Amino acid sequence: MAEVKVKLFANLREKAGTSELQLSGEKVIDILLSLTEKYPELKLLIFEELERESKAPIMCGSINVLVNGNNIRHLDGLDTLLSDADELAVLPPVSGG
Repeated sequence: MAEVKVKLFANLREKAGTSELQLSGEKVIDILLSLTEKYPELKLLIFEELERESKAPIMCGSINVLVNGNNIRHLDGLDTLLSDADELAVLPPVSGG
């Protein structure tokens, strides 16, 4: 299992009360589930309601998750494998100009 630095931004950081923490997991989904277990108030910000049939979590379309600066949507999604010292950034939608 990889030890990963998780960085939270904007309202995710505010809800969790921290901007950075260490979590362990083999894949991105493991880290996100650990994160939402530790901070249940983040669950509905990161995941849509669980699919009834498969019980598999579905990430909200507006959330971006980056592994070492690469969006997981361009990698293997929630199944992206992690290595020690990887950095996972979780970003909510932001606007401004």
